[in-house]
Formats: sequence, structure tokens, C-alpha cells
Amino acid sequence: MIIGKSEAILSLKPNAEWIIRGDTLEWIDTEQTEPTQAEIDAEVIRLQAVYDSQEYARKRKAKYDALNQFELISDDAINGTTTHKDAIVAIKSEFPKP
Repeated sequence: MIIGKSEAILSLKPNAEWIIRGDTLEWIDTEQTEPTQAEIDAEVIRLQAVYDSQEYARKRKAKYDALNQFELISDDAINGTTTHKDAIVAIKSEFPKP
């Protein structure tokens, strides 16, 4: 995902009223002041860094969701195995925290 101007403005000025036409920001809000281009650019960079830093977590979640964890846990309890724990460790190893 690429963070854009809209996400930055929403982050900087929640609930503000504005429109983007092409690449031009039209500020409608009378309660909040319009952010400067420098503020918007800085927020785009900050939000992109936050998003990028969580890539490992998104990849882990996709793998975790593919596991039938309740069945694995139940089978491990019945059989005395560690299949569930092994699967979790493997996913964490594949997508380590930075």
C-alpha cells in the first residue's frame, strides 16, 4: 500500500472538510486550519514508515489465519504432540520482527 495525500490529511486533521481535485487540495473546513504542504509531506512519510514497519505482522497474520489452530491445539492435547507450537515457531521464523 502506498500512503497518499488523503491518508495524511485524514491523520493530521480528523473530521475536517476538504476535497482533492486532481492534485489540488480545496480546504472547506472553517473550524480547522489547512495543513501546509510540508506537514502533509511529512505525515505521508511518517505513515508510510509505520505501514512498512508492520509488513512482517501482516504476513504472519495471513499464515496464522490459514492454520486450523483449534484443531491443531486439540490434536496436540490428545496426541501429546507440539504441532501447533511448531507451526507458530515456523511462521515467526519465516517472518521475524525487524
